[in-house]
Amino acid sequence: MSPEPMTSAHPASPSGAPGDAYIHNIGYRHYDGPRLGRAYARRSLFSQSLRGSYGLGRSAKSKVLPLLLLVAMCLPAAIMVAVTVVTKAQALPVGYSRYAVFLQAVIGLYLAAQAPQSVSRDLRFKSIPLYFSRPIERVDYVASKFAAMAAALFILTGLPLLILYVGALLAKLDFLDQTKGLAQGLVAVVLLSLLFAGIGLVVSAVTPRRGFGVAAVIAVLTIPYGAVSAVQGIAFVQGHESAVGWLGLFSPITLIDGVQSTFLGGSSSFPNGLAPTTGAGFVYLLVTLAVIVGCYALLMRRYRKAGL
Repeated sequence: MSPEPMTSAHPASPSGAPGDAYIHNIGYRHYDGPRLGRAYARRSLFSQSLRGSYGLGRSAKSKVLPLLLLVAMCLPAAIMVAVTVVTKAQALPVGYSRYAVFLQAVIGLYLAAQAPQSVSRDLRFKSIPLYFSRPIERVDYVASKFAAMAAALFILTGLPLLILYVGALLAKLDFLDQTKGLAQGLVAVVLLSLLFAGIGLVVSAVTPRRGFGVAAVIAVLTIPYGAVSAVQGIAFVQGHESAVGWLGLFSPITLIDGVQSTFLGGSSSFPNGLAPTTGAGFVYLLVTLAVIVGCYALLMRRYRKAGL
């Protein structure tokens, strides 16, 4: 609603006498413009959150870290392309579906930096009730934040694959093989983006303190991976090779590694390159999907009350 022009009963007087006071009409007209509804609110929240994940629309220093990490993800791909073209190699040094696993540390740093800023400020400054006022609802907020974080991770992990693909074609590698590899790699990074986005947002939504959220995300990603890798190494040395594949179910990045090495044509990072069996691969895929759905459900539970 917009205010109508002010009117006065008496003109102004330099003397400022009591009888020369103004009477203002500050009445409001009803808003008669377009009402864009929930769909527009969801799109706006998604685009705002996605832009914020790369510092767009924020201060200059907010852009430095995400853009540096994006460059760090793309630079190895560019180097691999250059080596492949110069040496006229018959294959890329690293497969499409394994590239994200190869650079998991960069992805973890990006998630730790951006997931807390996506949700912790809303919790800290108690702006959630403003979002949940008409027309947006709890499901809209959670879905938009989840989709935006997953999209930001997909950009981070998908862009290097496109660089590898273009470079492979410039190196005159087989078109069909490279196209198939790119498709498999994109499926792998979609799963990784959804999984990591869910984990990062759930951990970050626990506390309104961004610093605590950053530390917690790093811990959740690195501690299980370190523990799983150590136990896998011990199991392999002691001859329990069948246990190596199953142990990968207990870490986010090894979950993705197991899926991509079983179904997406990639090589495994497990000890001695041992990949899960096909049966174990289906378990990996089901656990990955279950964690994604579970993270979404936990976020819905976290935002059940608007007055957080």
